[in-house]
Amino acid sequence: MTADRPVQDGIRFGYGTNGFANHRLDDALAVIADLGYHGVALTLDHDHLDPFAPELARRVDAVAARLAALGLAVVIETGARYLLDPWHKHAPTLLHDNPARRVEFLRRAVAIGADLGAEAVSFWAGVRPDAVEPAVAWDRLVAGCATVVAAAEGAGVTLGFEPEPGMLVEDIAGWRRLHAALGFPARLGITLDIGHCRCLEPQPVPDCVREVAAHLVNVQIDDMRRGVHEHLEFGTGEIDFPPVLAALREVGYRGLVAVELPRHSHAAPTVAARSLEFLHAAAAGPADALGPADAAIPADAVGSSSALHALCSASTGAPAGRPVSGQRPSRGVKQSKGRPG
Repeated sequence: MTADRPVQDGIRFGYGTNGFANHRLDDALAVIADLGYHGVALTLDHDHLDPFAPELARRVDAVAARLAALGLAVVIETGARYLLDPWHKHAPTLLHDNPARRVEFLRRAVAIGADLGAEAVSFWAGVRPDAVEPAVAWDRLVAGCATVVAAAEGAGVTLGFEPEPGMLVEDIAGWRRLHAALGFPARLGITLDIGHCRCLEPQPVPDCVREVAAHLVNVQIDDMRRGVHEHLEFGTGEIDFPPVLAALREVGYRGLVAVELPRHSHAAPTVAARSLEFLHAAAAGPADALGPADAAIPADAVGSSSALHALCSASTGAPAGRPVSGQRPSRGVKQSKGRPG
């Protein structure tokens, strides 16, 4: 039986299945629903609706029925680590010499999103391989995104492109540049990770929400510290959440706000339960002032804009002290400490 799911001023909370990696998908969906979440951010992966496994259509229909029975909304996430290459995390990306398998994956994700009635399909650029010049990587990204946008337009699916610290497009300014290069397609919005805003954006986190409000189609939420790309449980980082949730209400965002804790699968039900309790309290809490940690950091405090970005980890979940294969950490980078599991 599904728990009651209060909606606080239009905010609907979800939870990412990448934080339930040790659960069968059916079981993960049931736990997420029973805890009282409104939706799920479904990362397509080996055991979670693998888009390359046999009988895809039948399995998609089964997941659609399961979501409907549980009353869960869904967004599709495409950040599985070793789905495409068992040796190299996230490879190939749209930036590699042969991005065909990534393009096919994203096309399938769009089709799955259409069949599931997903509110958005989210994807990112990837880390630039050392052997690929920046201009070449950018051209490849634009070309690959154009193909994905065309597929989304044909399927009537909304895309959310996520700026990711350490990747070719890592911030809101990079998303704006990409959006412009693609001709401002209506189907390409932005996925905003609240933690990433604290990690590297120059303005306070609530102002990040306001800045992209017109294009905001998907929100991931987690705690984080300045200059360290590590997804933390709520209350263990530096973000003051009531003003962030107030900003989402202020701009009229109605999509899912999904918890993004990909390194917490070892304690998924417990972490998911206390995350929702925290978010409900934050949504009901005071939002009349920014906490000190959310104040803007002057550019001269870090020397330059590029230095500010270099503070954040160049990896996405890399082990402590080690960059992603093929990515050299910038000067001043703080590597993620990692999490259990």
